[in-house]
Amino acid sequence: MPVRSRDIAACLSLAAALACAGDPAGPKDDPAGDAPSLASPNGAVGVVVGTALNYDATKAGATFAAPAGAALAYSISFPGASGGLSAEGGTVTGQPAVPGVTWATIVATDQRGRSASDRFAIVAFAAGLPTPALPPTPFAYSDAALPLPAHFRTVVNGGSAAETDNAPAGNPITDAGAGLGRVLFYDRRLSANDQLACAGCHHPSVGFSDSPASSVGFAGVPTLRHSPGLANARFYRRGRFFWDERAATLEDQVLQPIQDRNELGLTLEDLAAKLAATPYYPPLFAAAFGSPEVTSERVSRALAQFVRSLLSTDSRYDRAFAADGTPSFAGVFTPQELEGEQLFRSAGCADCHQTAAQVSDSIHNVGLDPVTTDTGAGRGAFKAPSLRNVAVRPRFMHDGRFTTLEQVIDFFDAGVQPNPDLDPRLRAADGSPRRLGLTGAQKAALVAFLRTLTDSTFLAAPRFADPFATTPPSPPPGPPPTATVIMVANAYRPAKLTVAPGTVVTWTNQDGVRHSATFASPLAGTTPIFNLGSQQLTMPTVPGRYPYECLVHGSAMRGTIVVR
Repeated sequence: MPVRSRDIAACLSLAAALACAGDPAGPKDDPAGDAPSLASPNGAVGVVVGTALNYDATKAGATFAAPAGAALAYSISFPGASGGLSAEGGTVTGQPAVPGVTWATIVATDQRGRSASDRFAIVAFAAGLPTPALPPTPFAYSDAALPLPAHFRTVVNGGSAAETDNAPAGNPITDAGAGLGRVLFYDRRLSANDQLACAGCHHPSVGFSDSPASSVGFAGVPTLRHSPGLANARFYRRGRFFWDERAATLEDQVLQPIQDRNELGLTLEDLAAKLAATPYYPPLFAAAFGSPEVTSERVSRALAQFVRSLLSTDSRYDRAFAADGTPSFAGVFTPQELEGEQLFRSAGCADCHQTAAQVSDSIHNVGLDPVTTDTGAGRGAFKAPSLRNVAVRPRFMHDGRFTTLEQVIDFFDAGVQPNPDLDPRLRAADGSPRRLGLTGAQKAALVAFLRTLTDSTFLAAPRFADPFATTPPSPPPGPPPTATVIMVANAYRPAKLTVAPGTVVTWTNQDGVRHSATFASPLAGTTPIFNLGSQQLTMPTVPGRYPYECLVHGSAMRGTIVVR
């Protein structure tokens, strides 16, 4: 029977109706089109403290995608503190008063109530922060460019330094990676208030250690222990870091001071935001890792590469080795130094400070006190740093209790305490603390030998130096500015003082007891210990934060001078 055209039309109409009924949310029923979506996220936004910010977080409509003709409404919120900022529509305005990271969320909403969002950081940087001066050709750091000397690859003092290498296969030292790490190491942007860098507690001039018994964090709070020297940190068979070995790797260790609330005080998220908002970092990250993305994991790898590159291999001690790694100390050392080297081995020093890098073999309780007050890695045991450049360090032990090498040698000669957990190597046959019975001449010989471990090439190497250092500005004409600090009631008043570069600061002692002003930075010097009258110091012309303490009262009497 023939099919009529009107029957065909009816069937098509029914099929269309059924199809629409089965897909009520289909595109033909959605005149507004697709919901808004994030198209071009905001990056971290940088602004200098004290300057006005007017930032369009919509990026002229490019941040979110929406169908042509669709109207979007914008709002911005600050889930945490606003940092002196406010928002209207899609624009952030304000004038930050202090350095910090403020997180903002912009929401785009269409006429049907559908929305998309983007969270981004606004970083307020301290005024006057310098930028690094980097060489046109990167410094060499890699093993290919700077191979280990032969005596680091052969057995010396109980082992080979190369066999204790803690560098993981996944993070070899590269020129670009360690070069980025050098910038990070010296950059004050790694602290919450832009006032302290890693180098603030590890000064190159004192062997990448620090002058006070306890370093001072970004907010003026003392750290728990003395800052150890970093030379030859690459060599340690156990591969763990910190005095108490709480970090399993160097990659773990370098991030912990950044996050510590008393040291640099940043979260890793804020850290990445600050670096991403700093113009010179994305190119450095791209050179080191192949893309400009800034992550805390990449920060960790770069800092670890730089610290592992801090190899001390050119002291007078090193120059006593032939090209094949064979030592000839008699041809380089004085008779006194030669006696000291022999005593270093015969008295047992080399049992714990092993290899040509003079690195610790393990953790040890050395009997500093009869009863353990700081458990360290357990039972009062601590990891010791390499002895390289030990003679330029101003403090020794995890608590910085000793201030001279002579005090350290006196302690190991006759001062080891009968701690129940004392290392067996420091016990006599009857279990009591071992006494070396050194003569004054022998002690002097040991000190003379330890001074041969000073590596002037290492301490002055440009590839390890501060890339932010600039030529100090010329002082203004006329007399220098002055300021005064009073020493009274075992305190500095004011405890914090902000001065111009080159200011002459006078400390007046009103207590009538012995005080000093001993600065952590070698740029600032120190006053003598005095109990009457006044003493003066001229502050550096290099801007920065200069903590100091009384050499007599230590951490109980501290102050800070900010040069700005």
